[in-house]
Amino acid sequence: MSVREKVFEIIAEQAMLDVSEVTAQSTLESLGIDSLGLVESIFAIEEEFDVSIPFNANEPTKSDFDISSVESIVAGIESLVAAKS
Repeated sequence: MSVREKVFEIIAEQAMLDVSEVTAQSTLESLGIDSLGLVESIFAIEEEFDVSIPFNANEPTKSDFDISSVESIVAGIESLVAAKS
């Protein structure tokens, strides 16, 4: 399973949606993911890929990690995974 597929799966699980309902342009907000769901998603992604996401849950808009869309999250994770290799 690719990074993209797994991130989509994790986000869909947090949103309690079918993965087919998650698109690259989706925002977490549009998927119904609240702040707690965001933190749970970040933890699940970190655990799945064994990476540390530079994200401050207390100030998500001031984070260096772009969470503006599912596509931006995928791109960020792909970068972190590549840097780890």
